[in-house]
Amino acid sequence: MFTDAVGQAEVVPTQRAMQPDALFDLASLTKVLCTVPVVLRLVEAGLLHLDTAVSRWLPELRGAPCGAATLRQALSHTTGLPAWRPLYLKARGREAVVRALGEVSLEAPPGQQVVYSDLGVLLAGLAAERAGGGRMDLLFRTHVAEPLGLQETGFCPPPAVRARCVATEQGNAYERQMAGQAGMEFPWRTHVLVGEVHDGNAHHALGGVAPHAGLFSTAREVGRVVEAWMHPRGWLPEGCVSEALRDQRRGAEGEPRGLGWALHHPGCFFAAFGPRSFGHTGFTGTSVAADPDRELWAVLLTNRVHPRVRDGIDDFRRAFHQEVAHLS
Repeated sequence: MFTDAVGQAEVVPTQRAMQPDALFDLASLTKVLCTVPVVLRLVEAGLLHLDTAVSRWLPELRGAPCGAATLRQALSHTTGLPAWRPLYLKARGREAVVRALGEVSLEAPPGQQVVYSDLGVLLAGLAAERAGGGRMDLLFRTHVAEPLGLQETGFCPPPAVRARCVATEQGNAYERQMAGQAGMEFPWRTHVLVGEVHDGNAHHALGGVAPHAGLFSTAREVGRVVEAWMHPRGWLPEGCVSEALRDQRRGAEGEPRGLGWALHHPGCFFAAFGPRSFGHTGFTGTSVAADPDRELWAVLLTNRVHPRVRDGIDDFRRAFHQEVAHLS
């Protein structure tokens, strides 16, 4: 595995050079490196069932708009839930977040459209926590970190490693803008975020441990998890891996999705990889992609949101993966 580091881990208020062992806020990579494998391990254990409504494990949602959505739909982004809502403006704690999810209106009936949704994966993860009998950080350690021998991947980095954490946004200006008038009185963070999750729902509502965001790791350990997806070797059952990397749209309109994973299509950021390739991105500037036919995977971790959210990441990701594909 080749690893390199360039540029700065922080530019405001001080400058720190990027290091190969830097810890990144992985943002939405949490979905496929943590929550999806946790769900699949619980499915294999008979504690979860992909085609059962999430209200089976979250009975508060019976009769709610999202309550009839299945776990499969939640992981394939076909629940009909919108992409994002600032649940933290009203909800604190897991029970309150479940209730807040139950109040969110659907944008389409379940199974009709692919809409990438933090809320859908949040729904799946909260169901997994109920079924698995523990918070997502415990489930991650049990079902991912310990089987794969990960030492530096987890939620809420302790103070001892904060100096290795890559800075993200100065405050939450981007989410503040998205929240609009509803967030006018909210006590927004204004400091440079280092070692605390960037995502507002994860930070404010769920204490830094969430199914959709919150995982921190190094490039090397992220690569180890991606490699394990290609070669599970008993970690995940082969049938579960095949299912996760199969198109799950089932007639829904939109780009192809597996369970969590984005699947190859001409417009994806890893289009230069082969037709069976799969990948995912994170808002903070992270991404992973793997091509099983070429035994190739790539991990790209950047601090795209430091000190503010910047454009250009989509073009950069495509160019990076084109170069990786060309050199491999």
